[in-house]
Parts: sequence; C-alpha cells; structure tokens
Amino acid sequence: VQLQASGGGLVQAGGSLRLSCVASGGTFSRYGWFRQAPGKEREFVAAITRSGGSFYYADFVKGRFTISRDNAKNTVYLQMNSLKPEDTAVYSCAATTRVQSIVVLTSTAMYDYWGQGTQVTVSS
Repeated sequence: VQLQASGGGLVQAGGSLRLSCVASGGTFSRYGWFRQAPGKEREFVAAITRSGGSFYYADFVKGRFTISRDNAKNTVYLQMNSLKPEDTAVYSCAATTRVQSIVVLTSTAMYDYWGQGTQVTVSS
C-alpha cells in the first residue's frame, strides 16, 4: 500500500492550492487529510467516505477547503482556497479500509496508512 501526496508549494495569502493523494495497493473506505506545522501536533483537516457522500471538516477550514475523491483514479483531493499564513504546514493524506463513522476520523488512530506529506507554505 502506498499513498503519494503532491501539490504543495509556496503561495501568497488569499491564494489557492489543490493537493492530490494517489493510493495504490488497496481499496479504502475513508480518506483523511492532516497537517503538522513546525513545533505543533498533527491536526485533522478533512475526511471523506468512499462514496464521497459524507465528509467532515475541521472548523478552521470550513468554507475554505473542499475534500473530494475520484475512485476511478484512486485519488483524493484537497482544494484549498483563501489560504492564510497559519495554514502553513506539511499536509499528509491517510486512509483506512475500516468502515467508521465520519466523525471519528478526526483521530490519527483511525487510519491504517499514511502518505509522506507535502509542504504548503503561505506567505503574508
């Protein structure tokens, strides 16, 4: 199993980025995005079910970020708009084959597989 995240980069405040996470070696029921800023704990950003019908966001990204998935491509996306300097972090995707309530997917313990992360830097 491998999760490959990409799409990070340097962007000015107010700009946008779209992160992608391509999964291989398995079929996953839920995906999540997390981020970790220097000196801080890893925190939940967003999660989505396989059907794409259920998703969940951290309060600090609601209205700015959108998670989606393309099962045909085994890819999950994180569209990030209106970026702020405090969004600067390494963003990682995670996946699980377990079927769980979407609300518990805020915990890193609910995921079985992790990607390597992609750096997002937002300048002021």
